[in-house]
Amino acid sequence: ADFEKARQTAAWIREGSTRPGEVTPFPLPEEGSSPELDGVLRQAEILLDCLPGSEAPRMARLAREHRLHYANLTEHVRETEEIRDIAAGACRGFLLQTGLAPGYIDVLAHGLFQRFCRQHGVETADTVSMRVGALTTNAHPPHFYGFTWSSIGVATEYVKPATVIRDGRRTERPSLADRALLVIRGATYEEALTSGGAADLPQELEGRVRHLDYKTLRYPGHYAWVEDLLAKAPPDADPAEYLHREMEAAVPFVEDDRVVLYASVEGRDARGTLHRIEDTRVVHPFQVGARTLKAIQATTSAALAESARLLLTRNHQGVCLQSQIDPADFLAGPFVTAVYDR
Repeated sequence: ADFEKARQTAAWIREGSTRPGEVTPFPLPEEGSSPELDGVLRQAEILLDCLPGSEAPRMARLAREHRLHYANLTEHVRETEEIRDIAAGACRGFLLQTGLAPGYIDVLAHGLFQRFCRQHGVETADTVSMRVGALTTNAHPPHFYGFTWSSIGVATEYVKPATVIRDGRRTERPSLADRALLVIRGATYEEALTSGGAADLPQELEGRVRHLDYKTLRYPGHYAWVEDLLAKAPPDADPAEYLHREMEAAVPFVEDDRVVLYASVEGRDARGTLHRIEDTRVVHPFQVGARTLKAIQATTSAALAESARLLLTRNHQGVCLQSQIDPADFLAGPFVTAVYDR
């Protein structure tokens, strides 16, 4: 059944492509590798890992064994730390957490921080804010939400702790904390802390920023509904599994989507004057060949493709984290500009 899905996906890509190329489906074993998978990897230069985060260490080991570059999307912290050990001393690059959030939003925010420091002749800032929402065009009560991507991914980011900087020090805060309203391009959203989206920026900017966090954007009313669900969870229930089950029972999957991004840096210049620089983007479904990709698909895949370009054309070796990506090179790349700069 899984191989049949792979064949159908390969056919979907071939039929939708307007450029020549080869797309070969292959079965993926449930664990380890297989002669067929090894044969595919021997012909490759890079492994782009879009599997669930729990599979990331296995894919990274295969990339290391076959001397491949590697990039993934997962926000999972424990698996990312494991891959850092796997990739230590590798002759190929391992670019981690490089989708939308974590990924593009972190490079965008880091670039803003660097620009803020250059413009104002300083080395520190008060606040770095990163906000992303994968949203439906419309929202209905009581949940004011529609799934546009992995439902288990949403539930997981709502219950795992978020890494932030508070008073200049890296720390953790519970997800769904620090809720507030934010107006972006005239529309009102509600923001709340969620896990994973800050990538390694809390480690990179600790001591240089007083306050840094990543928050997920939702329509007002959604987070109150989620907190009400969590308050009703049985004491012995796994929070992520419980929330996933309850949300899937009530929230529909919706094809019509958009991705809203906001990043800002605020602080004082050498004279003490307060400044803020901001960047906002709203991405809608995107035409690729004969196919229309959802906004969440286009934004995620564009960042991953840009990361592949950097790995294949630059001399990256070992682990490369989001803070180590050159913002100017990445943000001016052909894949992200095609999607994010429309």
